[in-house]
Amino acid sequence: MNKTRKNIYLTVGVCLAFAVVLLLGFIYKLSQPRILSDHEMREYGAMVLPTPRHFSEFRLVDHRGEPFTPEDLKGKWTLIFFGFSHCPDVCPTTMGTLARVYRELDPGEQQDLQVLMVTVDPERDTPEKLAQYVPYFHPDFIGVTGDRYELLNLATQLSVVYNKVPLEGDDYTMDHSGNIVIINPKGDYHGFFRPPFEEGSLRVAWRSMREKFDH
Repeated sequence: MNKTRKNIYLTVGVCLAFAVVLLLGFIYKLSQPRILSDHEMREYGAMVLPTPRHFSEFRLVDHRGEPFTPEDLKGKWTLIFFGFSHCPDVCPTTMGTLARVYRELDPGEQQDLQVLMVTVDPERDTPEKLAQYVPYFHPDFIGVTGDRYELLNLATQLSVVYNKVPLEGDDYTMDHSGNIVIINPKGDYHGFFRPPFEEGSLRVAWRSMREKFDH
């Protein structure tokens, strides 16, 4: 009787251990980034270039007044949105979405990602102005401005277009592309997210890119 009972306990113990292993494996799998296929990436709004592109040197300045060069794009992923502080709708909406994406990342992921707003309106977006505007969305975010020709050169290399549109009197606004540019940790143009943006899709697609990237 004791032997039978021991066998029952042993069988139950083995079954419980097996169930725990299965459960832990399932939890681990759920915790891993979902790896999207190329087709799924496009469905999530991510357009990844077949071959990442190098781009030429530039020298800009960030919202803290520090130089910003291609070296600042190396060692981590970068998401760049070209916008301006006087933008009434698209820019604050996009920056707000990026802030929600960033806040939901774990600390290790945040350390591997920087978010920039590069201005298309350097006349009004001085470093001081960007220092008031960009960190409002998240203190880790970086605003970038500089010489208008340097900005135009960078934008052109990243397939971003913009132009100045006169309004009444001396006022004006800026028409600009709405894509979010993706720079990989080698500092190369990796692709872009096309609007409209959904924070969950952005997060899943970026995690998939990060997981598949060959350093």
